[in-house]
Amino acid sequence: MGRGGLNRRRQEQFWVPAGFAHGFLVLTDSADFLYKTTDYYAPEYERTVAWDDTYLAINWPLADLTPVLSAKDQQGTAFKLAETF
Repeated sequence: MGRGGLNRRRQEQFWVPAGFAHGFLVLTDSADFLYKTTDYYAPEYERTVAWDDTYLAINWPLADLTPVLSAKDQQGTAFKLAETF
């Protein structure tokens, strides 16, 4: 472990194209997730798809856990109803 309890050995990144839906599940007590963007954050253009949308049928590895969601994620829209760009 590094300073502040951060694991300096697992610093990974991946590219998410602009406008591409994405999500993640943290299976540890905490995680830092940082975005490197191509422009300033513009919340008026942000859209949230329901994490548990039955159409997408994502197999989140929750076992018997109840996910802790942000207020924004709790208000997610069904994928079929989501606004597209």
